[in-house]
Amino acid sequence: MYLIITYDIGEERVNKIRKILKKYFMWVQNSVFEGEITEGKLTQCKLELEKVIIKEADSIYFYRIENRLNYRKVVLGVEKDMTGNIL
Repeated sequence: MYLIITYDIGEERVNKIRKILKKYFMWVQNSVFEGEITEGKLTQCKLELEKVIIKEADSIYFYRIENRLNYRKVVLGVEKDMTGNIL
């Protein structure tokens, strides 16, 4: 499945959240990640995130793209390098 993830996290936890999300997704913009992931890896990612967030103050949104062939992304300005996490 393909996901777009956005977050609004307390400043003191942002780096921890970003570090977790970088293990699973491509960082495309401040507070925005996207990428392909399995259900199992998504569950693992969410468990890691839940250990860091404060549920009463923080928000993480997961937008699922069911059919990546029917989605279009338009970027104004500079697009970040999408190969940065590939080893």
